[in-house]
Order: sequence, then structure tokens, then C-alpha cells
Amino acid sequence: MIAETVCSAVSAAGLGIAVVTAYRKRYLPAARVTAYALVPVGLVMTGIVGWLADTAFSPTAWAGFGVLGAAWLLFAGTRAVERRRGGTRAERRAARRGGTGAVAPAASAPSLATGTRPAARPAAPSATGSPDDFSDIEAILKKHGI
Repeated sequence: MIAETVCSAVSAAGLGIAVVTAYRKRYLPAARVTAYALVPVGLVMTGIVGWLADTAFSPTAWAGFGVLGAAWLLFAGTRAVERRRGGTRAERRAARRGGTGAVAPAASAPSLATGTRPAARPAAPSATGSPDDFSDIEAILKKHGI
């Protein structure tokens, strides 16, 4: 009963402020204040305020909130320990075996075996001479003024 009266008074005060704001030709802020002022009345009309008042004075509801808090603490604590240890039990077991699961399915062997290198190709002879001759690059740079 008291909660409904307080919500109605807050809404009436908000609507009064909205009228004064609209009188000063500030219509957008007046509409925003009106929206905020109608929220408490809407909460009373839907019954949420009554439900909250019943919940606030119910020891069973507070015990339920305590149980929810304990569950959240357990969940957060186990996640923190799991992150510190480096993953789930299955991930740690796979890491001990040596398989991380990060290798592509088709890649059964490393792409470059140790000691095996492809033969180096001989450099193609350029039109200007040796491969260390940078005259063509210098010509391009001079052309662009660099």
C-alpha cells in the first residue's frame, strides 16, 4: 500500500517537472522526463511492486538469493581454478600425451623434414647482366623522381 502511494507521488512529481519543461519549449527533454515519470506507475499497475514488496520481507526469498549467490561463487571459483591449471581435465590429458589437437587433419607429418631441402634453382640470367645489377630498379626510381 505504501509502495504504491510512493510510486504514484514520484510519477506525479515527474509529470509536473515534464509540464514545466514543456512550458519552456524544451519538448524532447519533456518527453524523456514523461517517460521516466510513467515507469513507477507502470510497475505498480503490472504488480511488480507488490511482488517486490512481498519478496523483500520473505525469509524464504532471501534464502533463495543466498543459495543463488553460493552457486555463483562456486561456479566462478571453479572457472578461476580451471583457468589457472590450464584447461579442462581432457585438455590436460591430451597435452600430457603430446597431442594438442591443433594440427590439421590432413597434416600427418611436418611439411619440412629435417635435413631435406629442395635443390636451389640457379638464378635466371637477366637482360642487364648479373643478378646483383640494380640498374633497372635505379631507372624506375629515377623515373618517379625518387
